[in-house]
Amino acid sequence: MLEALWDRRALLVSGKGGVGKTTLAAALAVAAARAGRTVLLAELAPEEDGPSPLAARVGARQAGPQVTWVRPGLHFVRLSASEGHRHFLERALPARWLADAALRTRALRRFLEAGPALREMGLMYQLLALLRRTRPDGRFVHPLAVVDLPATGHALALAALPQRVLSLMPGGPIGRDVREGLDFLQDATRTAVVLTSLPEPLPVSEALTVAAELRRLELPLSTAVLNRMPEDPFTPESRAALRRMLAAHGPHQGWRELERLERARAASVRLSRTLRAPLLTLPELHATGPALVEALAEGFAPPPEHAPWQESLP
Repeated sequence: MLEALWDRRALLVSGKGGVGKTTLAAALAVAAARAGRTVLLAELAPEEDGPSPLAARVGARQAGPQVTWVRPGLHFVRLSASEGHRHFLERALPARWLADAALRTRALRRFLEAGPALREMGLMYQLLALLRRTRPDGRFVHPLAVVDLPATGHALALAALPQRVLSLMPGGPIGRDVREGLDFLQDATRTAVVLTSLPEPLPVSEALTVAAELRRLELPLSTAVLNRMPEDPFTPESRAALRRMLAAHGPHQGWRELERLERARAASVRLSRTLRAPLLTLPELHATGPALVEALAEGFAPPPEHAPWQESLP
């Protein structure tokens, strides 16, 4: 499964806040770099200022619109709407100095910052510009980009942006570039969406809602990840016997843990049966921050029979 993902041009990691989406994006990028890919790890955050959780997880020293080296095979960038606007103007205008002059115009800057759609367009333009970059021999500078999308609502707004813009401006330089972006996002050979969730009822419900919206937008949902799945050592028979024993003593910690295991199992079954994509289940690991990223990346490397988690097909 992972080899197939790393053969894409872009992995878009999505999910509700708090489900481990950012850590997963970092781990996928680190694992791909370890496997010999040249990876651009991109952060698409609602706010461009302030600390970057993604940069901290991989040890990037800078978190800005310029691509920065992190380790062999891995670079980091924090996408910027203003940088994307610059790339678009440089393509649309005959000379680069005209783009610089236009961006120094206060009226134009206010216009570009006026609505969220224009900001989202800038983010998409910068991502496309980075993916277009080639070396003198014609190879892509970054054959694979792993993009940490913002929380669910912002991610869906970005995904729906190209269709909204094309309905208003089907032609011209804006329509041309937006159509290129839409074709890229909808091409399952180049783009894969990785949807992250937790083994709890509410996160799974939201993940299923997002999956339905992705299908409506014709974006290729390639893999779902069920994160922090608790280890269940019980057979159905031993679980039933344990439930009878715990019931005789009333509610306590053991009862709550058993209920948690059963909720996680039910969530996994529901997600697997409903989604039209492979399901990757990740265990609970006793690590946080960069240490957790490294542990997950190391776990992604072995063959499936040696990995500390399991893959299932719906």
